[in-house]
Amino acid sequence: MRLPVTLSIYFGRAFVLAVLAMLFALTALVSLFDFLELLRESATRPQAGLGIIVEIEVLRMPWSLMQILPFAVLLGGIFAFWRLARSSELVVARAAGISAWQFLAVPVLLAAFLGAFGTGGVSPLSALMFSRAEILDNVYLKPGGGPLSLNGGELWVRQTDSGMVPDGVAVLHARDVVLHGNALEADKVTVLRLDAQSALLARIEAAHATLVEGDWTLSDASVLAPDNAPQHANTMEFPTDLTVHRVEESFASPDSLSFWALPGFIRLLKQSGFSATQHELAFQALAALPLLCATMALVAAGFSMRPSRRSGAMNMLVSGVGSGFALFMISEVANQFGTSGAVPVVLAAWAPAVAGLFLALALLLHLEDG
Repeated sequence: MRLPVTLSIYFGRAFVLAVLAMLFALTALVSLFDFLELLRESATRPQAGLGIIVEIEVLRMPWSLMQILPFAVLLGGIFAFWRLARSSELVVARAAGISAWQFLAVPVLLAAFLGAFGTGGVSPLSALMFSRAEILDNVYLKPGGGPLSLNGGELWVRQTDSGMVPDGVAVLHARDVVLHGNALEADKVTVLRLDAQSALLARIEAAHATLVEGDWTLSDASVLAPDNAPQHANTMEFPTDLTVHRVEESFASPDSLSFWALPGFIRLLKQSGFSATQHELAFQALAALPLLCATMALVAAGFSMRPSRRSGAMNMLVSGVGSGFALFMISEVANQFGTSGAVPVVLAAWAPAVAGLFLALALLLHLEDG
């Protein structure tokens, strides 16, 4: 028997309304605790007024919503399916010849759609607002901080260098890197110029360097080349395709980049010699979000579709939430393995969602057909 359109709309509406209500409630709760933490941090920062704290928290809310979305699907789905089962609506649907797989199709598709909308639609807004919140946080709550200082003020760059030989490569290391407006300044700079086979052609040591558009300006530089006497220069120019904006962004959190901007930025990071593992993980996690949301919907159905007495409702809720938390912990462990390079990035991002999907399907098959 085919599922009637009216019944599909009814089940889908009940599921979506429960998920949205849970999503906004959880986001408000998490934002409240985050706001209290910001107030605690601002106690010793007189320049951070209440208006700044409120603005930072409002800017963070879309990011919090994206993190909570899978759990909102889980808890909202548990509530929606439990209410339908308690009112015997699912029993009546089964008596009419409609299987569990038929009336689950619409909620699962809607959960996947919510995940896809979060990935493609909400993530650009979330990234834009989160990057603005990071700027305000660095200015008012962490003065003197910023992405470079969080990484120890050091910079490693690999770039093409055809000044000495075609297909040459230059590796630059700088310490005490700071940003001053549109310029980047560094001390104790070392540049290694290599040929295509990674053989050393020259080494440049400079006491100070300034990055402007298209060039590093090296001060008090010494050039050391094999079989040549050292050469000293008060000032020398070293061409580069690196920009201050790219350096600043490369140390920023992947959460400040949208799903659509991540692939191009990952290519830029690899070309400049920066590690792109965290950005690749963030991209794959956003790509896997629709599947994760669909998995959470199936997990919710597996623990709440069957009618239960009042005493069994709490056990059902605890089991469903425990399963979702276990899946979250597995995802975190997989991300740590992916960050360390122990497992491929794609496997670290997709394996928890795929494993959870198979487990949820096995649970439903056992309960419905078993």
